[in-house]
Amino acid sequence: MTARPLVTFFKDIDKHDLPSVGGKGANLGEMTQAHFPVPNGFAITVSAYDLFLERNEISKKINEILASIDVNKNDELQAASKKVEHIITQSQVPQEITNEVVKAYKRLSKFLRPALVAVRSSATAEDLPGASFAGQQATYLNIKGDSNLLVAVRDCWASLFTARAIFYREQNKIPHDKVKISVIVQKMVQSEVSGVMFTIDPVTNDKDKIIIEAVWGLGEMIVQGSVVPDRYVVQKDTYAILSKEISDQSIQLIKKGNKTLEHEVPRKLREKPKLNDQEIIKIAKIGYGLQKHYYFPQDIEWAKEKGNLYIVQTRPVTTIKEPKKAAKYDIRIGEVPILTGAGASPGIGTGTVKVLKSPKEINKVTPGDVLVAEMTSPDYVPAMKKAVAIITDEGGQTSHAAIVSRELGIPCVVGTRQATKKLKDETVVTVDGSEGLVYLGSNVKKLEGLSEKKDEEKTITQKTATRLYVNLAEKERVHEASKLNVEGIGLLRAEFMIANIGIHPKEAIKQKKQDIFIEKLTNDLATFCKAFDPRPVVYRATDFKTNEYRSLPGGANWEPVEPNPMLGFRGAYRYIANPDVFNLEIQAIKRVREKHKNLWLMIPFVRSPNELATVRRLVAAEGLFNSPTFKFWMMVEIPINVILIEKFIEVGIDGVSIGSNDLTMLITGTDRDNAEVSKAFDERSPAVLWSLRRVIRHCNKHKVTSSICGQAPSEYPELVKKLVNYGITSISVNPDAVNESRKMILEAEKELAKGK
Repeated sequence: MTARPLVTFFKDIDKHDLPSVGGKGANLGEMTQAHFPVPNGFAITVSAYDLFLERNEISKKINEILASIDVNKNDELQAASKKVEHIITQSQVPQEITNEVVKAYKRLSKFLRPALVAVRSSATAEDLPGASFAGQQATYLNIKGDSNLLVAVRDCWASLFTARAIFYREQNKIPHDKVKISVIVQKMVQSEVSGVMFTIDPVTNDKDKIIIEAVWGLGEMIVQGSVVPDRYVVQKDTYAILSKEISDQSIQLIKKGNKTLEHEVPRKLREKPKLNDQEIIKIAKIGYGLQKHYYFPQDIEWAKEKGNLYIVQTRPVTTIKEPKKAAKYDIRIGEVPILTGAGASPGIGTGTVKVLKSPKEINKVTPGDVLVAEMTSPDYVPAMKKAVAIITDEGGQTSHAAIVSRELGIPCVVGTRQATKKLKDETVVTVDGSEGLVYLGSNVKKLEGLSEKKDEEKTITQKTATRLYVNLAEKERVHEASKLNVEGIGLLRAEFMIANIGIHPKEAIKQKKQDIFIEKLTNDLATFCKAFDPRPVVYRATDFKTNEYRSLPGGANWEPVEPNPMLGFRGAYRYIANPDVFNLEIQAIKRVREKHKNLWLMIPFVRSPNELATVRRLVAAEGLFNSPTFKFWMMVEIPINVILIEKFIEVGIDGVSIGSNDLTMLITGTDRDNAEVSKAFDERSPAVLWSLRRVIRHCNKHKVTSSICGQAPSEYPELVKKLVNYGITSISVNPDAVNESRKMILEAEKELAKGK
């Protein structure tokens, strides 16, 4: 038996040596021979373990103890485990094993001071494609000196008979005497950062992604699950970093002397990524290389020491599962017939009717047509730009059609209930967006009167203490809007820019076209920032609902059909669920801010302070908070935002902007897009006003800026005075309401100055 090697170095081991060095040892040797960055070490072979059992005549004793117990009875299991472990730890290690281990240890230490090593078990049945024994046996860190090493080796042998290891083998019907153990002695990596990597998404089975998790300090904490790690997602082939989620880790495991202790993570490190982008890409390439080498997805342990990355273990991913199918819902949208509608965007337009039954028909619309649809969504925008007027069956004055029409400066009538039934293609109509009326034929008399009234209006040029911003979405209007008397863009909507890109972001990632997606979004954002520089541009991150996302090319492959998209998968929750998609926006923001420091970020539909904190970490991972000119805002549009406003402020925000449209809907329980009840939708409700006042006062108390970007100030100029009296710091309105709003702000500030 002693003719077989008792000790062998990694460089002399490969995957065929599993019977003698176990799964862990075979993998470490295989990786070393394939030139992966593995810390040097050696394996004390199964032959040494067999010799130890033989010389001490303990195999029979162990088998007798284990044969007499019921592993389902915990007391019996624990008692048997302790008996076996005691026998092993108290038995003498044969001298020839001691000599070989000490000689190899001196060689590993380069015959200098004794090296710090990690001592790990490597069972012959672990780390196999069909079963993983990971964590069943022991690991001992920071071992130093001959005698300490030999004690750790014996403890590793004993760990083959921990209660959980015995139970695991019984459950999997693996005979105890068939499982042997080797011990790995590996030079200790004093890791500043460590973690695990999967070359397949272990949750979704997405074979196109590499998942990297990282913690400060030694890696045992990530294995134990005692801290939340950073999570980086990298795309295979392109090595694009799709997302970075940063954890606020307070405790790390570090070496002090020869001891491994828990230690507090310095506060300055807590919001920082554990790895930089170059390191993330480097370790991802190593991981993908390992998968190619083993021809199977890998679960990899790694560590970083003094800027160097090391692989300390790899094993096959053994838990690949079939993904669950998304739930399906059947939705029917009822049509309510009505002859008249609500004026949603002022002006008069005459043109030829084009009735669109779905976004697939938008090519029917040519310049000068009147677009008629049941409702609109972002995918209609290309056609809306060509139209001289818009008519919808459904919706109120804050519906998608209304908001976009005002952005485009074209007349719009909403809530007609049966425009798509009554009007036929090629019919000529005149649309009065001020009064909510649609006439057959050409009628331009009112247009002349409207023009005269507009010419008489005097432009307000004065500045005010309360800043006035403008709401924008379409880059075609940016130069015109930049000439207005405003301090910046208080709401830059993402949805129209995303719709113009022409592909669902997840589909772009799947097709590996995310760089094109980012470039297009970057160019669009830069158009707004350049026109308004140095005035701030507050970009609201995407707030598509699932029904709107589904309509983007490729969207049906990724989006569920929800019974109530308004309260569904949207806003901050979506960024946390799909950080790879949110990262596309963050990358675009980073690129724009290289030239234009006036771009800020606003997060919509945040359901809890914890959600806000998680999104904030996603943003922090890309270093945006390192710039003093970057501002991080939150939308206030859910009652919980009002109720827990101070908790949200504590997370760390520079400002809030009140989305009065959604907030009014959710406070009053009124669907603004439902023509049946849209007249009950009123942003001047006492409950809404109370909410506005509460948010503004708490923001002022904590020196956080407050703004409003909903439709209310544009629709009700008298509300502007109330907001100024409440102490709001800025108001953002549609371009056509800028002059009237500035006038109202001036009057309100004069009255405050006089003490009225």
